[in-house]
Amino acid sequence: MNNGFEVLSPGLFTSLQDLGRFGFEACGVPPSGAMDEMSFAIANALVGNDANTGALEFTLTGATLRLIGSSPCIFAVTGDMALTVDDIAVAPYHRLTLLPGSTLRITRALSGARGYLAVAGGFKVQPVMGSVSTLMRAGLGGFNGRQLQKGDWLALNLSSSFTPDRCSKPQQRPMPQRERRPIRVIAGPQDDHFDAQALGQFLSNEYRVSEQSDRMGYRLTGDPLAHSKGFNIISDAIARGSIQIPGNGQPIVAMNDRQTTGGYPKIATVIRADLARLGQAKPGDRLRFETVSVEKAESLWAGRQALLDAWLNTLREAAQPA
Repeated sequence: MNNGFEVLSPGLFTSLQDLGRFGFEACGVPPSGAMDEMSFAIANALVGNDANTGALEFTLTGATLRLIGSSPCIFAVTGDMALTVDDIAVAPYHRLTLLPGSTLRITRALSGARGYLAVAGGFKVQPVMGSVSTLMRAGLGGFNGRQLQKGDWLALNLSSSFTPDRCSKPQQRPMPQRERRPIRVIAGPQDDHFDAQALGQFLSNEYRVSEQSDRMGYRLTGDPLAHSKGFNIISDAIARGSIQIPGNGQPIVAMNDRQTTGGYPKIATVIRADLARLGQAKPGDRLRFETVSVEKAESLWAGRQALLDAWLNTLREAAQPA
């Protein structure tokens, strides 16, 4: 029998994601991809995978998976997730071994919204438009273009690079969801549709992530913002992190599965260095915004990437065969 996971329980919202499906936004297809690309990258590095290898993304609660086949599975879970192997608690941010017949249960997120499961060798799926990321609204990618369901079979490309007893030491846990500083943004591109009072209110408001939030976008609730030039514009491109202000004055933050164009003015755009932290936001979380310059945003991204790349290289070296 081929090696794979039997899905005993799918969790609340579990899908296969990689870094995204790029080059098709002109056709109306968003990139999708991991909402927290930092945790995604660390999971793959822990098991020695290429950076863009597909991994399971869990939302709030994880899946219960039984390994079927003749070979062990080397895996890692990242994000602040509670998990067990055959009812024995294990920690995330380790490289661990699952033996045939054993059950991995990822119960819930202890903080933040999302966690990731990477297996050495990855999942055996066919890319669609260059990516295995799941875009459920279009039925693209992943496992039949949808989230996991009970009874699914997830075939694995198991790596032979490890022996079953090879296991990593506990790793440092970067958990951006626990940071309490404001989400940093660049003003615009349609900040001129708001007067000075509304712009100041946007930065002084505390917003709550509503229950009507998902991978497409986060609806925020707070004191409504008034438009000075109306709330309709000629539709233009929507980026990940674009903050639209519709007619009700409540912000909508576009995320990975967003529409590719929109006709509401965008008061600001979340900087790339803060997107992983935003991707860990869950309904009920509260957040504020803070503006930075384009130059500051570029500096923050370069600094974060330099530190992350150095750490990922260390993890990949440790994941190589002895």
